[in-house]
Amino acid sequence: MNSWKEKSVLYGVILFCFCTSVSALLSLKAVNFEVQALMVIKNFLVDPLGVLDNWDATAIDPCGWSYINCNPDGLVVGLGAPSLNLSGTLAPTIGELTNLQHVLLQDNNISGHIPSELGKLPKLNTLDLSINSFSGQIPSSLSHVKSLQYLRLNNNSLSGPIPSSLANMTQLTFLDMSFNNLSGPMPGFYAKTFNIVGNPLICATGNGQDCPRTRPMPISFSLNNSQNSQPSGKPKSHAIALAFGSLSCTCLLVLGFIFIFLRRLRHKQQIFFNANATNEEEESIRNLKRLPFQDLVIATNNFSSKNILGKGGFGTVYKGYLKDGTVVAVKRLIDGNAAGGETQFQAEVKMISLAVHRNLLQLYGFCMTATERLLVYPFMSNGSVATRLKGKPALDWGTRKRIALGTARGLLYLHEQCAPKIIHRDVKAANVLLDDQFEPVVGDFGLVKLMEHQDSHVTTAVRGTIGYIAPEYLSTGQASDRTDVFAFGVLLLELMTGKGPSQFGEMDIEERAMIDWVNKFYKERRFDELIDKALKKRYDQSELEGMIQLSLSCTQHHPNHRPNMSEVLQILEGTISRYRKRFSNSGRRTLLSWGVFLIRYSLVVKSSMKT
Repeated sequence: MNSWKEKSVLYGVILFCFCTSVSALLSLKAVNFEVQALMVIKNFLVDPLGVLDNWDATAIDPCGWSYINCNPDGLVVGLGAPSLNLSGTLAPTIGELTNLQHVLLQDNNISGHIPSELGKLPKLNTLDLSINSFSGQIPSSLSHVKSLQYLRLNNNSLSGPIPSSLANMTQLTFLDMSFNNLSGPMPGFYAKTFNIVGNPLICATGNGQDCPRTRPMPISFSLNNSQNSQPSGKPKSHAIALAFGSLSCTCLLVLGFIFIFLRRLRHKQQIFFNANATNEEEESIRNLKRLPFQDLVIATNNFSSKNILGKGGFGTVYKGYLKDGTVVAVKRLIDGNAAGGETQFQAEVKMISLAVHRNLLQLYGFCMTATERLLVYPFMSNGSVATRLKGKPALDWGTRKRIALGTARGLLYLHEQCAPKIIHRDVKAANVLLDDQFEPVVGDFGLVKLMEHQDSHVTTAVRGTIGYIAPEYLSTGQASDRTDVFAFGVLLLELMTGKGPSQFGEMDIEERAMIDWVNKFYKERRFDELIDKALKKRYDQSELEGMIQLSLSCTQHHPNHRPNMSEVLQILEGTISRYRKRFSNSGRRTLLSWGVFLIRYSLVVKSSMKT
């Protein structure tokens, strides 16, 4: 009997252990480690605006979360949450997201050390932690990331020496460590563009030895595609001799350049990417490819009309297939001769390429000949917002809100986070493209500057599309960030109504047909007649009201009565219902937001009463 009981107990223990093991294995299999890693990141951050509220630990995958971008296989490749007032620290579990390609957390208030675990991300291409409060040393483990090309750590409180191992990152094309508290010797970087301005304890030596304490580098010293290695202890006479020697070399170089220029001018030869050239090289600016013209001729089937994706004020866009099978959109700029000389064109293209944001269309490459200027972009499979609003199936309400938010974030980046600031001047539904996940990307930014390189920063040449052009820009030719805000307001109306400005006739200073039509239906609360019929009444009325109020505020006649993009984004994120929730929970911050909102809304009502 005792033996039977002992066997029963033994079998029970074995069965319990087996069931526990199976259960553990099943639960492990069901766990999404990317979800776990991101939830730890969320818990380490302080999120006063609740922008990460939809990050859910019970989710199967994080691909539907805000500020997360996944590839077609459902793996996290992008974490982009700039300008969201986040604080706290960055969790080391970011190193577990091994498919990450882009980390954009600039313009927040995140503190603590930069996790050394970032060095475990083998596919990381872009890391932007600028304008935060990170402290401590720059982790040397970043040098392990062989795919890293774009690194911004400027405007933090980083200290200590710059890791010498970063000098071995030959693939790095942009590096900015300016305005920190870095010290010690300056390694010899291979990056095409880098900046260390605002680090007074950095010294101009690259030999790895300790710097003389009495000879720190000046606070305004910066490096850009060059290395300053002037010795610090030379006598005055030697310095004078070096100065004369440098001057002589400079004169010789200038004479040499003049000789080469005159020779080229005499023979009238096309230097860059002649279609008939036999010995062409692909060069790059940052991570851009400089493509031979003949390759683009082949890719677009000799710029066949069958491959036209669209036409605009800057040129015609063609669909193309490169030799390696990459599908691209090739923009052939109008009047290639007017798009700047070779040096100017390269400089402007470079500035456009440095604007990196998940909601901005990134350049893939460019091409120059004596008569042609072409820009090459990734092909966006879901086309433009203008096309999708007319197509089937119709864009649902959630997608339209996401388009509005993403476009606002992209414009905010251009207006307030770019150096130099970029005013788009042609914001419209046709210039907002949709990627595979229907995430909006703003295209054609920076092209006004590219096409008007000979003009001053205040130009009288009006660029844009009738219906989206702000009154003051149309009358004076002077654009500002509020010019883009006006066009964004028209885009919001288009997202809600499904109608473009052209369906209401041309809209200029005297005629505001689309805006007046929306204002009339809104005051009469005829929302079902105002909203796009393709939505079939599947929308949230309180959210619709908030977006109408915002769009009418953005399209005020006087530019000073319009909000800036920071205010626009603040109002858009969460809609009116979430603003009420924030008002009850967060007090002063939301009271200020409501104050701004109500003031601007009262201006809308006053303006509409006059009309």
